Amino acid sequence: MNSEEQLSAWFAGRLPGDWFAESPKVVVDREEISVLGTLPPLSAAEGLPDVERAAAMEGYVERFREETRERRIDIAREAEHRFRRKVSWGVVVGDETVMFTTLSVPVMTRLRQPERQVLDTLVAAGVARSRSDALAWCVRLVGRHTDTWLADLRDALQHVDRIRAEGPGGLD
Repeated sequence: MNSEEQLSAWFAGRLPGDWFAESPKVVVDREEISVLGTLPPLSAAEGLPDVERAAAMEGYVERFREETRERRIDIAREAEHRFRRKVSWGVVVGDETVMFTTLSVPVMTRLRQPERQVLDTLVAAGVARSRSDALAWCVRLVGRHTDTWLADLRDALQHVDRIRAEGPGGLD
């Protein structure tokens, strides 16, 4: 299995050097590889009022998306064949992250009645359209409030993966 570091290195070597201000951030799970690149600062947006600055940044992101579309598709196809995962793309511009493509994956779970009642309450209150939407809303809420803890947990899991790989015979 490919580590996040290996995938990051592959994308850093494969992507054109003028696309991003720094090496892209690569986030991996079982189904998807997300490539997030930080765009160079847009000097034309400096000093503009907030509304105009936001419009300039939106145009900047759209221009990048359109100008790089064909190359991104080619690179994604190559990566999907090589790593057996879908590739999604996004950019970071200023303090905002804009995803171009993402993968929605169904997740099955078994819930007891009290847990289903929580979801049904969210649906009845109009917070979500369905139990599925309500569950996704809950996951996003937990993720937002536990970012540091989840990051520490992910780091610990990566460390375990590295130790396993270095073990006798490199467990696969």
